[in-house]
Amino acid sequence: MSPFEDPNVGLLPSGFIDLLQHEAEAEARGIETVMEVFGAHGYERVRPPLCEFEASLLLGSGEALTEQTFRLMDPDSRRMMALRPDMTTQIARIAATRLADRPRPLRLSYTGTCVVLGTPGREGERQITQAGIELIGVDSALADAEVVLIAAEALSRLEIAHVSFDLSCPALAQAVIDAAGLPSAGRAQLAHAVDRKDAAAVAALGGHMAPVLTALLDAAGPAATALRALGTIDLPSEARRHAERLTAVAHAIADAAPDLRVTVDPVEFRGWQYHTGVCMTVFARGVREELGRGGRYLAHASEPACGLTLRPEALLRAARPIALRKRVYVPHGLSAARAQALRAEGFATVAGFAPVADPASEARRLDCLYVASHNDLTRL
Repeated sequence: MSPFEDPNVGLLPSGFIDLLQHEAEAEARGIETVMEVFGAHGYERVRPPLCEFEASLLLGSGEALTEQTFRLMDPDSRRMMALRPDMTTQIARIAATRLADRPRPLRLSYTGTCVVLGTPGREGERQITQAGIELIGVDSALADAEVVLIAAEALSRLEIAHVSFDLSCPALAQAVIDAAGLPSAGRAQLAHAVDRKDAAAVAALGGHMAPVLTALLDAAGPAATALRALGTIDLPSEARRHAERLTAVAHAIADAAPDLRVTVDPVEFRGWQYHTGVCMTVFARGVREELGRGGRYLAHASEPACGLTLRPEALLRAARPIALRKRVYVPHGLSAARAQALRAEGFATVAGFAPVADPASEARRLDCLYVASHNDLTRL
């Protein structure tokens, strides 16, 4: 564009969109529904900033997010800052600093916007919204199960049907790959084959661990079936420890919510940058995109933590449409008490600022479904 050409003010950068009236309202109400469920289970809301100094935002486990992070210079301090690509590491920082003296386990919830660069499979979404929970300071199968069960309750409140949670443990597959004892190049090739679930390549590249990795590939499926298969595999000791934890988490979920659909994929590790234990991805039947994901990781000072982040944009595409308030046109001169009574009944009132000859036409022009009078509502 020429520097003398008028800019197109409606043009936005790739990956950024405007949410208009009904979309923005639906998103806000959906988020608040989710946050209400989190709060009812004792998860207290915190709000970290959108931008932090790069050195703190990408410290520790945050280093795994380096390639997804948008950076800029602080004009005051002349230090590099970064826009958060994910809120989990910020919650870990808050827990380790502002809330270091609070008793553990610490239950925190959050919602906000992130700016992401180059997320695999979602390159067109550079601004994303997150709503999630973090359970910090406890390391147990029941803790891992809790975040799944609370997320399932939140999705139920949104009336999202046929939800499933896919459990994985990236460290399990990594431990088996490590046990193969391959040089770095061979290890990378094997990891790539496992990631692609290429059984032929795994058999060719896996060395003495090839039978184990092949059996793990075959163990994916509904939790009960997958866990039975997993229990028969002769795993190295470190991998066996992770398999036992994965099994314990699945059983804890089944005990609390036997009707919740749970699947297990013991070799899935794509996209788990900083997680160290059991991870979970949320899906719904008929919806191609994931609704959320989370898992176990180490927060600051290696404090154990587990969390799950939902994607409100995806949730609303999967949920039943949220019923918006019905709009009522309130002609000029109608009492404030009458308008207040309508709002108390759940209507949205749209006030007229001057007398009009045809209130019905004015109501239609303003997208109202009703016209109010002193004692009645007229549906258009």
